[in-house]
Amino acid sequence: MNFEFPISRRDFMKILGLTTVGVMLSNSAEEKKVEATPVEQNLAFDTTNIPTLMSADVCVCGGGPGGTAAAVTAARNGLKVVLIEQGTVLGGLQTQGLVYPAMPTRIHDSDTPYITDLNKRFAVHGFNVNFSEDPTDKNGGTAREYSPELLAFIYDELCADYKVEVLYNTTLIGAKTAAGKISEVIVHTVEGLRKIDAKIFVDATGDAILSRYAGVPSAKGSSTTGRNQKMSFRFEMGGVEEMKVYKFFVKKLKDGWCESKPPEFEFAKTTHTEQFYYEGIRRGEVTKDDVAYIQAFTILGKPGTMSMNCPEVSPFLYSSTNTLDRSHAIQQCRIMTRRLAHFFIKNIPGFKKAYISREASMLGVRESWRIRGKYYMTSDDYFNAQKFPDAVCRSAYPIDIHDEVLNLSKHLAKGDFYEIPFRALLTNEFENLIVVGRCISSDFPAQAAVRIQPTCMSMGEAAGIASAYALKNNIPLNNVAWDMIPENIRSYVSAG
Repeated sequence: MNFEFPISRRDFMKILGLTTVGVMLSNSAEEKKVEATPVEQNLAFDTTNIPTLMSADVCVCGGGPGGTAAAVTAARNGLKVVLIEQGTVLGGLQTQGLVYPAMPTRIHDSDTPYITDLNKRFAVHGFNVNFSEDPTDKNGGTAREYSPELLAFIYDELCADYKVEVLYNTTLIGAKTAAGKISEVIVHTVEGLRKIDAKIFVDATGDAILSRYAGVPSAKGSSTTGRNQKMSFRFEMGGVEEMKVYKFFVKKLKDGWCESKPPEFEFAKTTHTEQFYYEGIRRGEVTKDDVAYIQAFTILGKPGTMSMNCPEVSPFLYSSTNTLDRSHAIQQCRIMTRRLAHFFIKNIPGFKKAYISREASMLGVRESWRIRGKYYMTSDDYFNAQKFPDAVCRSAYPIDIHDEVLNLSKHLAKGDFYEIPFRALLTNEFENLIVVGRCISSDFPAQAAVRIQPTCMSMGEAAGIASAYALKNNIPLNNVAWDMIPENIRSYVSAG
């Protein structure tokens, strides 16, 4: 079955106009543009008759890498914490979106204590994440490879150990605010509408949903093109003979792009292998869009299974900030997935007996909305390898923009890194709101660097620590300076 979604003449002309020019960003072109704040619909809830489901010190909205880290860390510091998750598993894109392995921070000593603890828990369960490769090219936790099912279990285990109340199948639908504070959030549950009140709220929704409900200024997409990054819809294939796949790419196609071999191996569309995919297009087995981006990884702990970091859909056609586009993107990706699977089975030795064993239950969104906070990170912070006295973590991960024509070519010098300031997590408008993950205060290119999993986890850890410090010292959260917190309590101390 093959079908395409219709496109209007207006959208077609828009694409035609944009694709005639390739856009190369400099280190300052992006932030010199003025990003318009989208007009959001803020619903005024009369919460008088909505029953209170729970009261807590901290309410975390979103159970992804950053949200789970924030909830666990706040609870570990003695706070009563409730964690809202609309799915049935913690981890967000790590587990529901099948986004693994995690991308590396590419700088040594980037691990914060939460990530170190996570790695130890992997080891307890018999999953060794400490490899003998160059440690400077590994991410937070060298937990670059992980089993998603084990990670989901460990997250539940962490929440149980520290008594985090996790509310699965619970969807955030509104917030009540007054006098510069969020007093409660409204959620949809199996029982109907309920409200949760807390002293501090953490927005870990990825799309800045809580912040936008509350009225925090936000931006979306590139200020140069208006587009968001590409979205992906990942899947797994089982029944793969990994060594045969390795030999095909390395021996037959002479591709030395991946420097390791099974059990840790990946293949991709490279200059050595692109002709292989183009021949598939010529034969009508796949389309140009299907193979625009190809990348696949083995999964340690799941022998015979490979994780596909594809297909991707064009940001010219599908926007991550448009409801219909997201739904249409999932439908189109599902079609593309089938074509790719059939192509692999037919043409790659080692895939002869392979099959689609799992597909994502969450669309892979790289960028959507971003808040405007107390500090606005820009691409200059990346290119200048900026250090901050209130830094909560470090990274050397590059500006990684998935777009047909928008790109950056400059990487940091080996051994250099940038830091993320605590102020980029705070808002000017609300004293008890903190934001973690890919929707922190940043411009489009800076967000493309800070959005990776280990960095999001370290942000969440910092949010949990700061929340506990604020409540224990009776200080409004957005008046807390990270460097006022004693060093022995902080998860990271700036190198600047």
